[in-house]
Amino acid sequence: MLLDLRSKLQALSDPAKARVLQRYFKTAPGEYGEGDVFMGIAVPQLRAISKKYRDLSLSDIKMLLYSKFHEERLVALLILAMKYNNEQDKEGIVQFYLDNIGQVNNWDLVDLSAPNILGLHLAQKKDRSLLYRLAASDSLWERRIAVLATHSFILNNDFEDTIQISKILMHDESDLVQKAVGWMLREVGKRNIGLEEEFLKRHYKKMKRVALRYAIERFPETKRRAYLEGKV
Repeated sequence: MLLDLRSKLQALSDPAKARVLQRYFKTAPGEYGEGDVFMGIAVPQLRAISKKYRDLSLSDIKMLLYSKFHEERLVALLILAMKYNNEQDKEGIVQFYLDNIGQVNNWDLVDLSAPNILGLHLAQKKDRSLLYRLAASDSLWERRIAVLATHSFILNNDFEDTIQISKILMHDESDLVQKAVGWMLREVGKRNIGLEEEFLKRHYKKMKRVALRYAIERFPETKRRAYLEGKV
């Protein structure tokens, strides 16, 4: 089954699109995605293949997850998210994710997996200390996972961990973490604008600019300008 999946991915590969993606995902030396290799396959195609091979074993998923090809890692995580929803051993799926978290190593891989595996799982748990350990990690991807996982909580109108982790990551030096913080604060605001503005009024002058811009993206223009000019 794994060989068949890989042959289908190879058949879909597009070298010209791969070159575009390598630039988009910053794979040059010194950039956040340094060394990542793309096949040039669109995400809708990858989703379709993932659904077809949703019964792939964990051992085969692990082989994909350790591939040099970005798209193979993405397919592995999409299948793993489907397995989390459909299988009894949810603890086992989450442990597999955590055991191999180092392979969740670009922002789209984080965004497609953290809410749909770790976030869904912890939404049912009282103990979410794992997210705070990830928020303190040296890995920017683990820090992004920490805040993105809370999206599942937000969808249940559960905002406390998003707020607390945003406070922890408010001064993070990575733009990719700051974008995630601002995005999740904006998601909070879609459901509880008062809570988002309470956070912003306390912290906006100390927040990184990129997080603030993401957080206030949906605000009316006059209010956006007031925040950006420090006049709230």
